[in-house]
Amino acid sequence: MATTPAGADSTSEGRPMASVMVSSADPSRTSTPVKDAPIEKDPDEQSKLKTFLGILRRFIGVSDIASVRFSLPAQLLEPTPNLEYWGYLDRPETFIAIGNSEEPLGRILEVLRFWFTKDLKYVKGKPCKPYNSTLGEFFRCNWEVEDTAPPIEPTDPAPKMPTKKQEVVSSGKPKQPIVVSYLTEQTSHHPPVSAFYVDCPEKGIVARGFDQLSAKFTGTSIRVVPGAHNLGIFITLTKRDNEEYQLTHPAAHLGGLLRGSLSVSVADTCFITCAKTRIKIILQYMEEGWLGRSQNRVEGVVFTYDPENDNITKLKDVPTKDVLARIDGSWMEKIFYTLGSGDIKKASAKDKILLTDLTPLFPVPKLIPPESEQLPNESRKFWSQVTNAILSKQYSLATQLKTELEERQRQKATERKEKGVEWQPRFFTAATTPLGKPDLTEEGRMVLNGLHTGNFHLEESEDAGAY
Repeated sequence: MATTPAGADSTSEGRPMASVMVSSADPSRTSTPVKDAPIEKDPDEQSKLKTFLGILRRFIGVSDIASVRFSLPAQLLEPTPNLEYWGYLDRPETFIAIGNSEEPLGRILEVLRFWFTKDLKYVKGKPCKPYNSTLGEFFRCNWEVEDTAPPIEPTDPAPKMPTKKQEVVSSGKPKQPIVVSYLTEQTSHHPPVSAFYVDCPEKGIVARGFDQLSAKFTGTSIRVVPGAHNLGIFITLTKRDNEEYQLTHPAAHLGGLLRGSLSVSVADTCFITCAKTRIKIILQYMEEGWLGRSQNRVEGVVFTYDPENDNITKLKDVPTKDVLARIDGSWMEKIFYTLGSGDIKKASAKDKILLTDLTPLFPVPKLIPPESEQLPNESRKFWSQVTNAILSKQYSLATQLKTELEERQRQKATERKEKGVEWQPRFFTAATTPLGKPDLTEEGRMVLNGLHTGNFHLEESEDAGAY
């Protein structure tokens, strides 16, 4: 779910300032202190939060702090680039399992299983602030994973949706890990937008979309909603007659600013739809329970719908005759479903089927190209000096280096404006699209093909040399 606002360091070319993330620093990274730069005391969490809150108070009443340009000191930042952090494959084995089921109902439940596991960083970590992305910055990586998530094959006599004859997808366990490749690029500065593309050719699964967030500080919390170009995640099953699923993001809140303990909560409705199979899911997130006790609960209903007349947005408005399954649980722990239209809260234990248990799960590490194969505007290399300084606790140096990077970006923007040059993405055909589904350029496709085969070489573009 899109929960981290973009706010802005002074480059403002990434996701916004409140783009507070959950700590996920790579423990494999090491640093060497820079000679003559002092090693400083690591600020405690209370001190960092107090400083952050003091900065935020300047923006009470601002409609979207994503449009505000200011710079945060390095000691408030997590040493991780935003594009590296921002992804939806915390558990890639649930992604590659989408489409294993022979039943349309089973496949959309597989999509739902992926949905609940894609953002484990919010469940397992603490909110913090990554670097903002700069225009033209990009990130690429792989995951290698075994096909261990079982197919979901509903056996209830729920009506099966009519579909075209479809290619059978093997659910056998592969001998070698399956490769999932990821490419994302910051494609727009005003507003800050990045495009992403996930590809798993072996399983015939593609995911794509635009990340753009809008954030507002209320004085006690930060409310984060998808931006106008962020229409969700679009998943296509190429081996299922290009069956496509759209997954929309709910609004979220970053709370605990006053009590000194940051937390992410969700209290909104989101949707998963598949026009080809004519099945839709409504998910209702509930932030608080009785007497204000946080419960992180989610309820949902899976039902047949008419894509040409898609006007049902509330659980209570779904006709009982159209219900295929019901969902209930905690999005931070266990999610269950029951088949049919019965009340899941009254269902017996034997009728409640476990969709996923997040309790034992943690994010799967990414496989990054070696630094020698990375370009100057590739996220890890672009921010490497700042990261090294932060990890060495040389915060003044890190702030200085970060400021220099930001100033270079401003100079480049000024030069483009003076020359009348309009910047264009390298790996995606457009900065944004009305349908929310980015397309790859030839170079973008080449990058993904290289990731699939372990060939990471890329020629440096003329613009990248200025980084």
